[in-house]
Amino acid sequence: MIGQWQCTVCGYIYEPDYGDPDNGIPAGTLFENLPEDWVCPECGAEKDQFEPYVEEEY
Repeated sequence: MIGQWQCTVCGYIYEPDYGDPDNGIPAGTLFENLPEDWVCPECGAEKDQFEPYVEEEY
């Protein structure tokens, strides 16, 4: 998937295709378009604690 971001604190991966419906973020919302006050739904880390996720190929 394109546009995934991973929390550097807990490893949660934000996937734009799914959004974060439990927190009012609809599917299709790019990470860049998340509200500034959005936090990781797993650990509460802020957006600046995320980095682009690249799946490793073996």
